[in-house]
Amino acid sequence: MAFGITRQELRRWKQDVNLGNIAFLTHYWIDPRFPDCNTVTKVGCQNVDKLAAWGKQYGLKKEWIDHYPNYPHYDLFGETQKRILVNEQKWDQIKHFKL
Repeated sequence: MAFGITRQELRRWKQDVNLGNIAFLTHYWIDPRFPDCNTVTKVGCQNVDKLAAWGKQYGLKKEWIDHYPNYPHYDLFGETQKRILVNEQKWDQIKHFKL
């Protein structure tokens, strides 16, 4: 379940994904499988090949893409999440979620 984002932010992410852009959405997240992580960043793009090529530069494998209907994306968390957000200069998300 996602917390800490507005409907407008979610709509903007979905629109960007559908337009074939690499889109970032960070939100609070609770999952007992990852007790040390309280946020996740979804990096999505409707063009799966473009998304996989983007992910490859960060060592992400194509098979790690979550093929969620209409919104394929990578889930980033922990140190990988922070490293990629810093490299992509997503300062607003880093600051907002105190990463």
